Amino acid sequence: MTQRSRPARFTQAYCDSLLRFDHSLSWVCWAYNEEVLIERYLKRANGLLRRTVKEYEIVVVDDGSTDRTPLILKDLSQEISQLRIVTNETNRNVGYSCKRAIMAASKEFLMWQTVDWSYDIAMLRGFLEFLHTHDVVAGVRRAPVQKANRVHRVVGGILRLFGIKHITRRSDTIPKALVSVVNYMLIRALFRVSLSDFQNVCIYPSALVREMEKEADSSFLNPEMLIKAYWSGCSIVEVPISFIPRQAGQAKGTRLRAIRSSVQDIFRLWLKWVILGNGPTRGRGAVRRLVPEEWPPDSVS
Repeated sequence: MTQRSRPARFTQAYCDSLLRFDHSLSWVCWAYNEEVLIERYLKRANGLLRRTVKEYEIVVVDDGSTDRTPLILKDLSQEISQLRIVTNETNRNVGYSCKRAIMAASKEFLMWQTVDWSYDIAMLRGFLEFLHTHDVVAGVRRAPVQKANRVHRVVGGILRLFGIKHITRRSDTIPKALVSVVNYMLIRALFRVSLSDFQNVCIYPSALVREMEKEADSSFLNPEMLIKAYWSGCSIVEVPISFIPRQAGQAKGTRLRAIRSSVQDIFRLWLKWVILGNGPTRGRGAVRRLVPEEWPPDSVS
């Protein structure tokens, strides 16, 4: 029997068969003007965590919302006892909000999921099991994008000819996927950390990320923590966490301001850490690569 014909090891049935995770977990997130999504999102998160983890909390940072998001959060806090709300007086964006959420987290491990539920974490219980043998769990985005029109299909086909076959597996449109892949390739080239994804759901020991000096002010904060975890000698296991296109509300991560801020952080910290040598000690961790044969085909599409 060949490797590819073997039954998958980590199926949804396997994840569902596990007892609830025996360590505490902080689920952190941030929201800016998400009145359309926030209630459904938090109820879904609470339901998943209740089935999956013995002890948990949900920390949500209201990033200076001007719509009904604060009122919805206040009402939900009466319904969900594990909900903790942190408020930014003005809109400060992803990096600042992520830092506040991390510092507010009080449980042994922490993870995050975007408010538009853009990553498939149905197998969360199985992902958590890897924390018994590894320091960090890092998602790898594999789901294909929906090519919106003929131009997008042509661009996607040309890029595949040049070997960037996962360009069409990282977002819900080709332009967003381009931003994602260019960001990924830039980080891999500059920082030489051989992970398969830097912008996905990650699960960390809370103490590890609280003790890190978090220097990015943009969405580069997620890659920064992965890079520093690797340089500090952590063992990192990759798992398939596919992208899910946003169904409502407005995505904010690919706005020009957000992209510019992220690129500035990438080059500023590369210059500081790598070129000038004024960053963390650059050791070498261990990466357990994603093995597609271990997972059902639809989880690594």
